[in-house]
Amino acid sequence: MSAAAYDTLIIGGGQAGLALGYHLRRAGLRFVILDAHQRVGDAWRHRWDSLTLFTPRRYDALPGLPFPGDPDGHPGKDEAADYLETYAERFALPVRLGRQVTAVRPEGERFLVETSAETYTAARVVVAVGAFHTPRTPAFASSLDRGVTQLHSNRYRRPDQLPMGEILVVGAGNTGVQIADELAGTGRRVRLSASSMGLALPQRILGRDVFWWFSRLGFMDIRGDSRIGRRVRSRELIIGTDVKRLLRRVERGGRTVDVQGRDVVLADGRRVRPDGVVWATGFRAHYPWLHVPVLDEQGAPVHREGVTAWPGLYFLGLPWQRTRGSSVLGWVDRDARALAERLTASANTPGKSLIAP
Repeated sequence: MSAAAYDTLIIGGGQAGLALGYHLRRAGLRFVILDAHQRVGDAWRHRWDSLTLFTPRRYDALPGLPFPGDPDGHPGKDEAADYLETYAERFALPVRLGRQVTAVRPEGERFLVETSAETYTAARVVVAVGAFHTPRTPAFASSLDRGVTQLHSNRYRRPDQLPMGEILVVGAGNTGVQIADELAGTGRRVRLSASSMGLALPQRILGRDVFWWFSRLGFMDIRGDSRIGRRVRSRELIIGTDVKRLLRRVERGGRTVDVQGRDVVLADGRRVRPDGVVWATGFRAHYPWLHVPVLDEQGAPVHREGVTAWPGLYFLGLPWQRTRGSSVLGWVDRDARALAERLTASANTPGKSLIAP
């Protein structure tokens, strides 16, 4: 059976891929969006139960469809998932679910894209899977005694996955402090392990949501290659969690440096013996199926504002791809619109167009 041919193929049906699809649909291009999940929005549904977005609904919309509900309220993760599913249906975006991409490789002037279900070819490929899909844990985590329950934050859903007793949360970014705060309210003894804490900001400042200030002051438009952008990137912001209150409820420990049996060794030489460990240690770039030379030695994309050195291959939805808002639900459209303009111009080049009738 011959491979289905498209002008543009988008890998990833999250907010980045859907926003790009909206613009490509309006431009009349023949494209398809591939997603490994069974429903649009499942990447949100599979996060922990109590997760609430930092951003108010007024800032969570993709182009063409307001986010429903109180514009000043903060939606839960299932609301975000359902919104994305409704979005794909509203604009009849060609999302093909259950398509795990297994290989992308050049084939002449096009790309051959193999999936768990079908094979496709495309003149242009956009990788829009984001950067939060492959958990990163320290190599020594595998040495932890099997009697200690351990899981990465991407598998954490609710406190009852962990035993009562002492829980060590490793990592003090937004995810780590939120999980630690939730666990601390369940009667467990919680220890937070991190070398440093990010800059904590309250959800509301002078009666306004912090993202209202971010929007008015242009914070989400800061470019990653600017002087202020480099400073902001070097220190994570912890938004909405009262860190002072949290540190009255949990014990603060230093960075975790090793595991020896049931013992976890901290940087200051102390040993702790938790009943459970949550590795809130982030994610890493991982594209084992991308057989195109556009990755660095660590496996991260080499690009400029999403454009790689290989003609026709692009990325979308990466943190700081262009600005502070590049990977954020309500701001990803700016990058998507810019990329759509580039793709449309390329598709309309004589001899290279696959415009839908």
